[in-house]
Amino acid sequence: MPTRATPRDLADRRFVRTLDETTDELVVGEAVALDVVPAGIIARLAAALLDGLCLVALYVMLLIGIARVWPSGVDEAWLAAAQIAVLVVVLVLVPAAIETVTRGKSVGRYALGTRVVRLDGGAVTFRHAFARALVGLLELWSTLGSLALLVALFGSRPRRLGDLLAGTVVQHERLARSTDPVVLLPPSLQAWAAVADVRALPQRLENRLGAFFRGAASVQPSLRLATATALAAEVAEYAHPVPPVPAEEFLAGVVALRRARDRRAFGSRAATLDAAAATAGARPPGFPR
Repeated sequence: MPTRATPRDLADRRFVRTLDETTDELVVGEAVALDVVPAGIIARLAAALLDGLCLVALYVMLLIGIARVWPSGVDEAWLAAAQIAVLVVVLVLVPAAIETVTRGKSVGRYALGTRVVRLDGGAVTFRHAFARALVGLLELWSTLGSLALLVALFGSRPRRLGDLLAGTVVQHERLARSTDPVVLLPPSLQAWAAVADVRALPQRLENRLGAFFRGAASVQPSLRLATATALAAEVAEYAHPVPPVPAEEFLAGVVALRRARDRRAFGSRAATLDAAAATAGARPPGFPR
């Protein structure tokens, strides 16, 4: 006997999967999701090719310069040692120094609009850059990038072995700026908002509500209705009472209530900090100026 399709089954699988997708979120130890968008494999490959061409050109020019100034009659073993030293400097020290000075940039990343950052979103240091460059000898140069590509393909996000060991990620910087829609409390939910309780709503589900309202205007009406119905069924488990209104109105009311709660929390925190600053800056009675 065929089973009846649920509202979530009627929703477009791709759109629902986009709302559920959280693998690209970077979460620090305090369970805070960072606004860092990892760069894709294609962008990273293009940047790596540009950087590789620049390093090869630098290495060839240095070899030509050494050959011209190298004194005749010197043992060829010293020349081979000098070439190896130059190779290590070009492939390890130069990329590490460039990433450190430019705070995660390189020639290829300037062209592609990407940057290397720590997992907490901060700028990389020489330790991070040196670890990435050192591991790059194996996974980029010795294997012609095949090892790095293999690790990036099978990881949760495109990070090569050097990123895993150094604790870094390559992020996008040239993203299109979008304006979030303003979600207002529907007039039909004014009375409901005075008694409603949505404090138990999980943060990830609230993030999905924001993703829904940001992308709902660009999808088909039937898909929008099906997705709103599926989300409303999930949100109803954490909202009390549940108003008898259309699904999208219910979701808009929940978003408006959560936004008002966050504003009150931020305002209370700011008032507490101001009071603490005034107390800390006050002088005890009788204390000389």
